[in-house]
Amino acid sequence: MGELLGRLLARPDEVMLEVGAGGELLVARVRALLSALLLLLPLINGLGGAATVDVVVGLGIAVFLNVMAQVWLSLARSRRRFAWLPFATATYDTTATTAVLALLAAEDRVAGLNSTVVWCFYLIAILMTALRNDGRLTLYVGGLAMLQFAVLGWAIFQFAPSPEALVSVDYGTASPASHGQRLVLLLMTTLLTATVVYRMQRLVELSGHDGLTGLPNRAWLLQRMPHVFATMRNTGGSMTLALLDMDQFRRINDALGHAGGDRALRHVAAAMSEAIAGGEVLVRLGGEEFVMVLHCPVGSAWERVDRLRRSLAERPFLPGRGDALAMTFSAGLAAWPQDGGTTSALLGIADRRLQEAKRAGRNRVHARDA
Repeated sequence: MGELLGRLLARPDEVMLEVGAGGELLVARVRALLSALLLLLPLINGLGGAATVDVVVGLGIAVFLNVMAQVWLSLARSRRRFAWLPFATATYDTTATTAVLALLAAEDRVAGLNSTVVWCFYLIAILMTALRNDGRLTLYVGGLAMLQFAVLGWAIFQFAPSPEALVSVDYGTASPASHGQRLVLLLMTTLLTATVVYRMQRLVELSGHDGLTGLPNRAWLLQRMPHVFATMRNTGGSMTLALLDMDQFRRINDALGHAGGDRALRHVAAAMSEAIAGGEVLVRLGGEEFVMVLHCPVGSAWERVDRLRRSLAERPFLPGRGDALAMTFSAGLAAWPQDGGTTSALLGIADRRLQEAKRAGRNRVHARDA
């Protein structure tokens, strides 16, 4: 439970937020569709013989909800990502439900607590947070829904002039027990949705991260790099992609077996991670190949990668039995945008220079073509 809560309260990584942005757009489309369907409710009430005033008020509320749904949809479609948008829209969904219940309570106190149709929109608001892949949002919306519904119930019970005022022909009897049961249902829905979010986060993490080292994998790199390029263009920063390949790693697998080779790769990943600065990333492409995305010009990147090469050679791997094994790598560097403007172009240039480094004798870093 501690791990689950900690993960839910933590800020999702960039890939998770990107997936959540798509979820926010889906939620906005669903909200727009549901708001359009709400226009039918006052019309149906009018056909059923409801008072004209009630029909007009209901139609006005439905029109307002449709206008707001289109505003949220427009923001969700924007290329610019608004970090506050999921929290704003979820707050709107929850508070709109409370406002409608309060309006019902102004006419019939019991309707504010026992209207099943309107109350279910609390559940919809909580369930829709699962599409954003952000556990913080789920816990926030669930807590907000319980708080608002609890305050609404307290106000209705507190200011009811008599017990008879809590009895309705259309909505039955309102009681603290039934109100408490609905609060428990909101809590259960929040916990269930939070568990779904946790599961989705784990699946996205596993699909975008290497199971052996915990580093981002090739899929993560290909999905994230376009955003890195966009950031570099906006800020005018420098970036270098370094492709690293361990030298003669097969000898370690032959000597220690695959389990020993796995421990050696974790040793290498830990050493390489120490060379990564804030905002930079180390990726395991597969096998014994790694990529470093460095936010610096190619000259500075060459110095850093070469320093890492020497540092790794000075930190031999201790297999637990037998002699320590010295480990080295060869690397090829590609600068953005001089060497290419896409991930595939940079990887191609870096790989060509990596192969040149291997042909030149391994255990070296090449930043230019021979």
